[in-house]
Amino acid sequence: MNLKEIISSLVIILFLFVMVLVSLAFFTLLERKILGYIQLRKGPMKVGYMGIIQPFSDGIKLFNKEMVFLFKSNYMMFFIVPILVLFMSFMSWVLMPYLLIMFNFNLSFLFLFSCLSLGVYLVVIMGWSSNSNYAMLGALRGMAQTISYEVSLALILLSLMVLIGGFNFLELEIYQKNIWFMFLMLPLMLSMFSSMLAELNRAPFDFIEGESELVSGFNVEYSSGGFALIFLGEYSSILFMSMLMVIFYLGSNLLTFMFFIKLMILGFSFVWVRGTLPRYRYDKLMNLAWKSYLPISLNYLLMFFSLYICICNNYSLNY
Repeated sequence: MNLKEIISSLVIILFLFVMVLVSLAFFTLLERKILGYIQLRKGPMKVGYMGIIQPFSDGIKLFNKEMVFLFKSNYMMFFIVPILVLFMSFMSWVLMPYLLIMFNFNLSFLFLFSCLSLGVYLVVIMGWSSNSNYAMLGALRGMAQTISYEVSLALILLSLMVLIGGFNFLELEIYQKNIWFMFLMLPLMLSMFSSMLAELNRAPFDFIEGESELVSGFNVEYSSGGFALIFLGEYSSILFMSMLMVIFYLGSNLLTFMFFIKLMILGFSFVWVRGTLPRYRYDKLMNLAWKSYLPISLNYLLMFFSLYICICNNYSLNY
């Protein structure tokens, strides 16, 4: 890459991050509106026309508040980790499979694995650095939950890698020109959707923030800007996971308007699940991960791997 290409790539990435931040603001408004109508109320109505400026008002209010630092907390880690949460979430967005001047990852799946794995460490460090029993308990529960569901999520992604025979997200668009992968592996898609709910600690799998027994989980000691950054990182991950679902199973042509319609339908479904389903029981959550999703993902992986070996053998016999 020459200097002009590097500068243009950085400008496009900066523009992408700004657009993601604007999307997060309006996605929080959408969530509050949907939950309001589910619960037979209006949601935000006062600030601006139909509450459209409410997210910006909330952001200004949060960042203007005083940030409380605990006397016995690990100051540097407590302060830095919320920034890293948002940074790691933004790092994932670089994986969008653009065909224009952009960073194109030939090993997109491996980079995705790395970004997903680091999220666990940040949650644990947040709970530990707060030096609070409630925060630490929430972080440990979140760690057990995330690691359990990452196993099945990794196997589902491995199935896709074996199916396309590569690591690049751009190849998913080529293979889905005639038929979406949703029709080939609907059980895997549904398993991945619920695994992503657990990975993001969203209802009905929000044990990391079980208010009834943990006050507010790992982030109970965070206030002001720290809480806002954690909140932004979580909602950025929701939109990113919705984008991944569209790329993996619903065709992945970013040049069409339908791509973004499908992305918003999936984002809406994350909110819809939160508004309709009650919180799961913790032992049932673990049973679901190890006794339901793991066998499904393993069987699909073995099936695709067997097909891949058969095709390779037939190719070698013919030539």
